[in-house]
Order: sequence, then structure tokens, then C-alpha cells
Amino acid sequence: MTDQQSPNRRYDMKKSINLWALPYPHKMTLKECFEVCKDAGFDGVELNYALDEDDLSPKASDKHIASIGEMARAMGLEISGVCSFLFWPYSLTHQEPKQRQKGLELAMGMIRAANLLGTENLLVVPGAVYVPWIKDVPPVPHDVCDRRAREAIRRLIPEAEKHNVFLNIENIFANGYLHSPQEINEFVDSFQSDRVHVHFDTGNISLYHFPEHWVPILGKRIRNVHVKEYSKNVNEFNLHAFRPLLDGTTNWPAVMEAFDRVGYHGYLTFEYFTPWPHWPEALVYQTSDALDRMLGGKA
Repeated sequence: MTDQQSPNRRYDMKKSINLWALPYPHKMTLKECFEVCKDAGFDGVELNYALDEDDLSPKASDKHIASIGEMARAMGLEISGVCSFLFWPYSLTHQEPKQRQKGLELAMGMIRAANLLGTENLLVVPGAVYVPWIKDVPPVPHDVCDRRAREAIRRLIPEAEKHNVFLNIENIFANGYLHSPQEINEFVDSFQSDRVHVHFDTGNISLYHFPEHWVPILGKRIRNVHVKEYSKNVNEFNLHAFRPLLDGTTNWPAVMEAFDRVGYHGYLTFEYFTPWPHWPEALVYQTSDALDRMLGGKA
């Protein structure tokens, strides 16, 4: 078991893990996942809003969603945020109007779910020029994508204000949109709303960029963080380039220093799809240990 909130930590940030790192729901229940994450020493967990899961989806009742947050807190965990793969098939900038409308409705549901869970953080993918892993979807011209993305976020802001939730815009490695920190800053600032911030993912830009260069430019806009390890030794442009923490080429000391300099004190959430059919919980413990070292609690 790892030390939680060790007084010896150099950096004042919290450890979190996305449940994609565990075989939920097909092999483990939500309660079992929480138990493993708590035992491994995590401060929080990030949940994923799906289309038809019983626990967190449009078909889940408000009472049930609220009970999930209550269960986590009773076990000593916080819900660090809400994430969703649904922003891809139901992109807010999709060429098909019905898909865009469905995406907007789902995003509204995510905002309400975040509030019920007791978190202020919702990761939002504002749009995509191209989604390489979804076949037969036509690309969207950049100017059209930008216009639709801004329209969608403007429509979501009142709902976010109503439910006290932050719309945290994520940088993505392969969607063809918002490819630089300057572009994201302009996008976020254009709404002049305290509801719109940045969800920074260290791995999503690591093919050509370096996260320690982005953090100082994004600065105080960063509201939540995904930490993903990346190996520049793998010459491919897909999810296989992402690695368990400390098994790549990311300069974590420089990244952590950058977060500290901009005054970031939120969650560092490990996002990874579990690769291990046997003892998948081992990844959770390994990740917690790696985060302890990154935070300066272990030599």
C-alpha cells in the first residue's frame, strides 16, 4: 500500500486514476474498483460516462449517479472528474446534424452527472476535424469545425453555470483541431466565462511536442490533468505509443516543475486502457508508486 498525501511530498497535487485502467464493468464492479484504488493510495478516481452502462449513462437515474459519489467518499475517495469516449462518435462538430445534436444532449447529461457525483470537472472534446479510429466519417473543414465547436460550448455554458461544473477543454493528439497551446488559450479565453478551462493531457501532444513547454503557456487555465506516458522511441501515431508511467521518454521532473511554477494543485489522473488480462489491478499499484515518485514522496 502506498503512502497517501505523504508529508514528504515535494509537490502539492493529488493522485487520481481513470477507471479505464481497470477491467470495469466486465470483470470488476464499481465498488471493487474503488476498493483497489483506495488500497493503492489514490486520492480520487475519474469516471467515464458511457452510452448504455448501468452506473453512469443516460439511462442511470439521478439517485443512482449520486449514490456513486457517496460510495466513493464513504471509502475515502473523491471523484476527480468525468470523462467520456462519446465525444468521438457524437462529435460536437460532426458533419451529420443528428450526431451533433446527440453529442450536445449527451454533454448536457454529463454536466448533470458530474454535479450529482460531486465533482466540478468535466472533460470536453470540443470538436474534431478527423477521427482516425472511426471509419467512414467524412472530415470536417477547419473553419467549419471551429465555428461549430464554439457554438456548442456557448450552448453548454449556461448548463455548466447552473450545475457548478467546469467545461475543461482537452488537447487531443489526432483530432486535427487546437494543436498548439496558443490556439487552446485563444479558444478558452474567447468565451470570457469562468466555466471554461483546460484539461491538459501530457501524452496527447508528445509525438511532436513536450508537455513541459505547454504548461507555462496554458498556465492558470489548467483545471485538470491527465498524465500519460509516451515513448518517442516508438515511431507510430496511435494509442500503442502510450506506456505505463515512467516507461517512456517524458521528462517528468521538468513537467512537475512546470506544474508547480504555474500553481497547479489539482489532480494528476493516470489515463490508460488496461492491457493486462491477468492481475490487471497490478497496473493500479504500479501507477500509484510511480505518481508518488513523480510527486517527490519517494526517492
